[in-house]
Amino acid sequence: MTTTRFAPSPTGYLHIGGLRTSLFSWLWARKNEGQFLLRIEDTDLARNSEEAVTAILKAFDWVGMSYDGDAIFQSKRFELYAKYVAQLLEEGKAYECYMSKDELSILREEQMAKGERTRYDGRYRDFKGAPPEGVEPVIRIKAPTEGMISFIDGVKGEINIAATEVDDFVIARAGGVPTYNFVVAIDDALMGLTEVIRGDDHLYNTPKQIVVYEALGFELPNFNHVAMINNEQGKKLSKRDGATDVMEYKALGYLPEALLNFLVRLGWSHGDQEIFSIDEMIALFDPKDINKSSSNYNLDKLLWLNAHYIKNKPHDELAELLVEHGIDIRMHEKKDLILSATKERGKTLVELAEQISIIINAPVAYNEKNAKKAFKGDTAKILAEFVVLLKGSGATMPAEYHAVIEKIVELKEIGFGKIGQPLRVSLLGSMTGSGLDEIMAILGTNETISRIDKAIEYMESK
Repeated sequence: MTTTRFAPSPTGYLHIGGLRTSLFSWLWARKNEGQFLLRIEDTDLARNSEEAVTAILKAFDWVGMSYDGDAIFQSKRFELYAKYVAQLLEEGKAYECYMSKDELSILREEQMAKGERTRYDGRYRDFKGAPPEGVEPVIRIKAPTEGMISFIDGVKGEINIAATEVDDFVIARAGGVPTYNFVVAIDDALMGLTEVIRGDDHLYNTPKQIVVYEALGFELPNFNHVAMINNEQGKKLSKRDGATDVMEYKALGYLPEALLNFLVRLGWSHGDQEIFSIDEMIALFDPKDINKSSSNYNLDKLLWLNAHYIKNKPHDELAELLVEHGIDIRMHEKKDLILSATKERGKTLVELAEQISIIINAPVAYNEKNAKKAFKGDTAKILAEFVVLLKGSGATMPAEYHAVIEKIVELKEIGFGKIGQPLRVSLLGSMTGSGLDEIMAILGTNETISRIDKAIEYMESK
């Protein structure tokens, strides 16, 4: 059975790079009707945060990526790791190293002076003497000293690393706290991982983990190392570029399906297709199709996708989502008309909420620049005559309001802008917004006339 995992450290928020690798893992498990597991890598007790764990779980819930079983916390498995440390010591595959920090510093300085790569020199690997006093040992694993450490990476192909590149690394610090590469290998094996999909910043951890796998007699999973996400200039993605908390995207008005669609296309493709439903992603995804090279974050693409999903979202669902952004039109009698008039203009839920707000809330002031341009000459008189026509029109639908606009244009022999601009500023306070006929149909004749009358009063007071 295909089993994948996501294994974040709870030292901060879940960012989009982490969400993308977890998405790839989730898709592959779901495609193969396997398991997607969540492991919280919280062995760094000093930096762990309950808030970070909560934020990670909230992010998974928001995007709808459910994991199987209970989340596994490494901090609750120290006894298990200690058992494997003891096993390796007993089998002679690991040893106590009494090298002090001062000794290690001197060794590194000597190696650097010779232009050599800094590494532990194995001086305690076969040590049989009396342990030095006052030094609490670390535990090092015996790495191979010759040959190659090789594996087939599902994304990058065959990887061969000389055994001499991997020293006898520490698997347990002084005091017994296990190290990252040791516990990751044990957990991945015991959790039955068949596929490890992760960022390629972990590529050179893999040989160390293979050393642990082989020392303990565990079967290797398939490794897939995904290239990083860069910013639009091709440099490392920063918080300013978009490497922010996944939940911040929710606050900014992005839909989870748009964010997932955006992320799946950062490093993976299926022909020229850009828009993928979750079901299509599951059906089509394969790690072998992940690009070898890095992908560039493109905010315009994310906004385009988000706008697409907003436009195609059922109105009842959109109305529910807008509540969190300060707009509640769930029971509004013209909910469908409001959303039809505005959803083409909102690339995010925040923008959509703003578009709706300027319609349903009467302006308390007029944009000075727009008012100066629109409220001039005989505008007040034209608007007053428009009100008379409106009162007698019986208009309720956008097309009927549009007909009234056409009538005043014909009667006064004016261009559309001569009525359109002052009417828009009267109703909304500025030159922005949806179609005038839709706006008036939403407001109704009485509210439309009320706003026009206030604009006429404003012009007369000037």
